[in-house]
Amino acid sequence: MSAESPVDELMSRLNLIEDQPLELRAVAFTQIHDELQQQLDGKDSFPRHG
Repeated sequence: MSAESPVDELMSRLNLIEDQPLELRAVAFTQIHDELQQQLDGKDSFPRHG
């Protein structure tokens, strides 16, 4: 089990990506973008009351 917070985990991933060649960085950043977008879209799928 990881003791890192989600922010710490993201920062670790970003640091690893920064050490990669440019072409691989682009792919990795796109993957992170897509994952974060899916999380945001999932949160918007709940009905809002107000």
